[in-house]
Amino acid sequence: MIRELITKFNRSWSEKMVAARRRQTAPVKIWFDPDMNTERAHEAARNACILGETVDISRTGIAFLVPAIRIKEKYLAGHGRKLNIEIDLPNGKVFLRAVGRRYEKVGIHSSMEKFLVGAHIESIEGHDREIYESFLQNGNLRVAKTQTRGLELGID
Repeated sequence: MIRELITKFNRSWSEKMVAARRRQTAPVKIWFDPDMNTERAHEAARNACILGETVDISRTGIAFLVPAIRIKEKYLAGHGRKLNIEIDLPNGKVFLRAVGRRYEKVGIHSSMEKFLVGAHIESIEGHDREIYESFLQNGNLRVAKTQTRGLELGID
């Protein structure tokens, strides 16, 4: 009896400690910041990206599948490198910055091999944060836009 109560308490406590995850498959684009701070370098870095898809997302993290674990010589997980991530959610594109924490190889055959990467979200700015949090709360519903009152023309 006491053991059951302790188990229930521990389970509810651990659920509150970990952010709720939403299973979502959405296209994702990942790239690193350039070594030099020029417009041309930023464009080249953005074009040297890897495409994948999300597995699940939460308030604090994101998991995604990609066909390779590195972009050029830089690994997606480890070394504290910041990832630029663009997610195409049903209610809009979201740009965020994250740090890859772990990865594992998935897939049975080498032609089907992919990597599951888990990343911790470092920052989401402004409108992107609104879209992201709205999606986490409401799913596929659009972000509620503030309505403006229009001029009503009436005939008396």
